Order: sequence, then structure tokens, then C-alpha cells
Amino acid sequence: MVVLKGVPSILSPELLYALAKMGHGDELVLADANFPASSICRCGPTEIRADGLGIPQLLEAILKLFPLDTYVCCPAAVMDVVEYDKQRGLKIPVWSEYVRLLDQAGSSKPLEKVERFLFYERAKKAAAVVATGETSLYGNLIIKKGVIPAEDQC
Repeated sequence: MVVLKGVPSILSPELLYALAKMGHGDELVLADANFPASSICRCGPTEIRADGLGIPQLLEAILKLFPLDTYVCCPAAVMDVVEYDKQRGLKIPVWSEYVRLLDQAGSSKPLEKVERFLFYERAKKAAAVVATGETSLYGNLIIKKGVIPAEDQC
């Protein structure tokens, strides 16, 4: 637990450190409970455990500190639904929660949908993967770090 003024207590010291080290354009993966975080992290990204936390509550806390990239068309991406689940008409209600939180943080841009195996490849290049307890199917989310203008760095 982090006990600092203005910092959400659900953000662990490891996650705060990873966020602080990231630069413009670096990506952070918020992985659901089914995501192969440990195997993805074997080849690069830092693995950060956030077991028991859902992605929406973690995303809300992260977005209090994390500027989203305004120089790209989609600063947030989700794993697209596979064809079988599309044919079954599977709905992903957590995505609308992500959109609401991103909009609340100042980004009204759409979520990018990334094919499953391309999502895994992109995750291997991320700065960190946060392994959460999120149980929503297709709950994985990638967010891209933006910049903080000099006038906002007081």
C-alpha cells in the first residue's frame, strides 16, 4: 500500500516506479486474469502483480497520474474478440467502462481493437504488464503514455 498524499493507495510502489520510468509512446498493459503475463514478460516487459484488483478501478487510479498520448489516433487498445465469439454475439461490457474512464481523463478517442496474437506481440514490447484479477473476458487493455506540457509540471 502506498501512503502518499494525492496518490491512490491501490497503486503499488512497483507500479508507481514503472509509470515514472515510462516515456512518451511507451505502453502499459493492464492484463486480465486469463492473460499469459508471466510468459509474455519472459522476453522483456516488467511484470507487476495486482492480483485481486479489477482493471477499471486500477485504470481510474492510473489515469490520475498518467498522461495519455494525444499524438496518436488511439491511445488505448483492447484485444479484439475472436471470430467464434463474434459469431456467438459475445458482448464485452467492460469496454464501455474503459471508454468512460478514458473520456473522464480527457481522451474521447476510440479504443483500438487488436487481433489476439498481434496483441500478444505488442504486449511483449510494452514497458510493463500489470497482471490483475480482472475476470471480464477480453478485459485486456493497453494504454500509451503521452507527455506533460512544461506549464503543467509545477
